[in-house]
Amino acid sequence: MEKTLYLSSSPHVHEGGTTAQAMRAVIIALLPCVGVWFFSFGLQSIIVMLLCILGCVGSEAVCQKMMGKPITIADGSAAMTGILLAFNIPPNSAWWMALLGGIVAVVLGKQVFGGLGYNSFNPALIGRTVLLISFPVQMTTWVMPRTHEITSATPLSEVKMAVGLHGAIPDELKSQLGSVLMGGFGGQLGVISGFALILGGGYLLYRKIITWHIPASFIGSAFVLGTVLWLVDSSKYPSPVFHLFTGGLLLGAFFMATDWVTTPLTPKGMLIFGTGCGVLTILIRIFGGYPEGVAFSILLMNAATPIIDRFTVPKKFGLVPEKG
Repeated sequence: MEKTLYLSSSPHVHEGGTTAQAMRAVIIALLPCVGVWFFSFGLQSIIVMLLCILGCVGSEAVCQKMMGKPITIADGSAAMTGILLAFNIPPNSAWWMALLGGIVAVVLGKQVFGGLGYNSFNPALIGRTVLLISFPVQMTTWVMPRTHEITSATPLSEVKMAVGLHGAIPDELKSQLGSVLMGGFGGQLGVISGFALILGGGYLLYRKIITWHIPASFIGSAFVLGTVLWLVDSSKYPSPVFHLFTGGLLLGAFFMATDWVTTPLTPKGMLIFGTGCGVLTILIRIFGGYPEGVAFSILLMNAATPIIDRFTVPKKFGLVPEKG
């Protein structure tokens, strides 16, 4: 009788979930955001999103075919990467830029590491960062919600330019910052509807696709550091609420910093990871050369994940230290 011995790492009890089911849950959580995206920017934004998805799904299928691996585009991971990438680039992006971003995200951010489960960095953020560095003008030209007027002034860039030129936030700009909650500025999804992102994040928490550790520590550390700076000099540093509802902080906290593959395994490690993301985001926004810091902060903490895992691994149960 033939006997087969299977060796694998823990956990050894399977609860029945699959990668495809998890990816579908994330895509469902993103649907309110997609609705707001379409309402704010119209059909062009959806075309950009579809091109990002096409770039991701197509390049994944080609890479897997070339490497002789089973084609797994049906699991939804590539499509989810495309949706997240679309939320990180201007909704009026050129067709070639959306396609290129999707290809870069999957090929450089995922397949070169061995595919799903082996990538060290979040693929969507790799795509965004490469586009930002390669095409800075196109990546910083946005349109206003509903009016579709061209603008390069997101709330974060307005504050950074004002502080850089005048050393303080002008009073007229301070009076406008409250409208970030209503999506009155151009920019990526976090500027348009933080409430849709919170709704989607709540759904992921309810479905237990993600845990509270990274979103809470990410948002909490950013809020605390933003509050400290604001109390030190409110004329120079914006309020913590402004930081939460502008740029990609909420999108990053719920949908990208929680990526299973690129984040620590233990609850303690997740708290360290999320705190690092929040602190780095505020430091880059305030003192860095870019007005936004979410993508860079998450990628930097992705690089630190192996170290965090190493120092937060639980002690082995039942071992007694040797006496010297």
